[in-house]
Amino acid sequence: MQLDVLIFGGGAAGLWLLDTLFWRGARVLLLESGSLGSGQTIAAQGIIHGGLKYTLHGALTPSAMQIREMPEHWRECHMGRRQPDLRGMRLRSPNCHLWRTDSFASRLAMLGARVGLNVIPQLLDVDERPAVLGRCPGPVARIDEPVIAPDSLLETLFSKHKSRILKVDAAHVDWDFDANRNVKTVRLAHPTWGRPLTLSPRNVVLAAGKGNLDLRRQLGLTEGAMQCRPLHMVLARGRLPELCGHCVDGAATRVTITSERIADGRTVWQIGGHIAEHGVSLDEQSLVRHARSEIEATIPEIDLGGVEWSTYRVDRAEGVTAGGSRPETAQAVRECNVLTVWPTKLALAPILAERVADVLGRFISAAAVDWAALEDWPRPEIARPPWETARRWFTTAELERLVRKAA
Repeated sequence: MQLDVLIFGGGAAGLWLLDTLFWRGARVLLLESGSLGSGQTIAAQGIIHGGLKYTLHGALTPSAMQIREMPEHWRECHMGRRQPDLRGMRLRSPNCHLWRTDSFASRLAMLGARVGLNVIPQLLDVDERPAVLGRCPGPVARIDEPVIAPDSLLETLFSKHKSRILKVDAAHVDWDFDANRNVKTVRLAHPTWGRPLTLSPRNVVLAAGKGNLDLRRQLGLTEGAMQCRPLHMVLARGRLPELCGHCVDGAATRVTITSERIADGRTVWQIGGHIAEHGVSLDEQSLVRHARSEIEATIPEIDLGGVEWSTYRVDRAEGVTAGGSRPETAQAVRECNVLTVWPTKLALAPILAERVADVLGRFISAAAVDWAALEDWPRPEIARPPWETARRWFTTAELERLVRKAA
């Protein structure tokens, strides 16, 4: 099978790139060894950032400049006005809220967040605030950063390109190279076929997040090209209000919350921000106790009675930077006919896809691909949200018993 591009990795970056290359006329196929979006995409809180969190120091940073167009870009896709057509994607909220702790530094941060952005915080009167933020002592603002449901993004993109997405066994992928170390062929074992499927791609794109490390090893590429920055996220579920937004403390996002109503009528909160970064060094119980304390400190009079708590860990895979800091934008590294890519943030998937498509250039395919020949090949499933795979949930009573036991 002759291909223009073979993509490894079915998260937001790989699927968005698949769609972009398809509309540019490429013969493109995507391979996934696990579930679509497993890892970073399904673990994401779903906020399509517009640069606000990168301007809390009061300056328009390179990160903010790169990302400030993204809320409108995604919004147009969701309305079907540009590709990919994401009208089937579910929004958790059309916007976020921003509030602060009652400190002088936080007041400055609220002002700094306005610098040079397309998405500007709109201060709300007390009667315009969400009820859950009604008693916050400082200002509350609305920011037009939409919040998507990552699983529905995956489902929407998968439904458009199912014939071009295959489930593969990572242990049965064989590579052949030419004299210049370009990938010449890739052979895949089918569960029932008596012979392998042989692919001849002009270009290979590694978009597998953390999985890029193992793929690069298989290809004999340098291992020092990527880094992983860990997070330890918190989940809370119960009769909680729906809320998406950030609590700002100084030049940092002290707490970031996104929410979704689940099948049993309860609401799940994904809790990140500084909590998730601080939590890397904590065990589950310690992080949950810390998160509960932070929620009570940043949302006055919140009722956490009956709420259950859990945590999950995720690594943010990125191209390497000096000192291991967060990259300013999406990244792509080309070695022979292999591109290794990292979107850096979910919101930057469109920028990454356009950049890679421009690097690969025009596609003038000599022959069409017989997609029907792959009709009986297994397809990957969509990854399940973190709250559906959490191993353990702590009740308030259990946490209190653990605290007494530790004392």
